[in-house]
Amino acid sequence: MNGWTVAATATLAAGVGAAAWGVATGPLRRRVVAQNLSTSLACPALLLLSEGYDRPSYVDLALLLALLGPVGALVFARLLAEDLAADPPRAWGLTYAVAGFGGVVVIAVCVAAGPGRALVKLLVVGALLIGGNLTASRALSGGFAGSRRG
Repeated sequence: MNGWTVAATATLAAGVGAAAWGVATGPLRRRVVAQNLSTSLACPALLLLSEGYDRPSYVDLALLLALLGPVGALVFARLLAEDLAADPPRAWGLTYAVAGFGGVVVIAVCVAAGPGRALVKLLVVGALLIGGNLTASRALSGGFAGSRRG
């Protein structure tokens, strides 16, 4: 067991465990935010595990999760738009904290990976992770100004 796997274990235990609890309980606004944050925390955990176990294939899983996780949140935002309009979620502090954590993990793994094709893939994962998380959170909290619903 090394530092990478300890950090991944802590991320999975604390972050994804709390997000799973949020998905299972509470009002709708907390459930959709927890679903979005669970993918935003599982992706950095996969990156940490890929470095800890020296398994580059875990980066491919993180790439897939960074791509499809926010899409799932956007589907929920679209399907639950009427229910969320009355009581929209407001978790911007938590959203920025998780996005910052994802950025720190991506930078740490990029430094450990060194220059090469793996670095480019990690940067793409980081951009998708942070951009997707912020976009999905914005959509869940009421959409974008100037866009019409429907």
